[in-house]
Amino acid sequence: MKDVLIQYMKRFSNLSEEELVKLTDNVPVAAFKKGTVLLHQGEVPDRCYFVLTGCVRQYAVDADGKETTFNFFTEEQSVTIFNQHSIDKASNYSLSCLEDCILVVGDLSIEQDMYDEHPVLQAMTRKMMEEDIGAMHDHFASFISSSPEERYNALLEKRPGLINRVPQYQLASYLGITPESLSRIKKRSGHLRVVD
Repeated sequence: MKDVLIQYMKRFSNLSEEELVKLTDNVPVAAFKKGTVLLHQGEVPDRCYFVLTGCVRQYAVDADGKETTFNFFTEEQSVTIFNQHSIDKASNYSLSCLEDCILVVGDLSIEQDMYDEHPVLQAMTRKMMEEDIGAMHDHFASFISSSPEERYNALLEKRPGLINRVPQYQLASYLGITPESLSRIKKRSGHLRVVD
């Protein structure tokens, strides 16, 4: 199962396969059932994750009880809430497993110890974060300048697997539209399958 992690790490490192296997030897991997909440909105995050299999949703609930989906994390994606800029370090988001998941679990309290023990990890993590943040900026810029139909088509192009993996109302929230609008867009584009 850690093969997925090793292949991902190869993109950010010149280490040999043998060195990467050794580096991931003691990396904790855990299984989580569908519906497991990994982080509740308002909690201070003490873990980060990497998805080996499954799908994790990032969402928030506002004061009126409205739920908004901000992201879906699937295979070969890291799941980290960046909130060191906030005074109380509390998360503005919740994270929950939309499917049965197998995740690498990182303990943020020993992050520096890991870097001290394996200096190559710090450079690798920085490269991973730069890629993640760059992708988030690109996604945000594209999102605010596009129509709902363009957002849906971009999702079909970049992350087609999500269409049949997540409930339509969550997908609609992620795209910034109503479920009814998403149904109309899907009908026009010929993608009618819906996950409830």
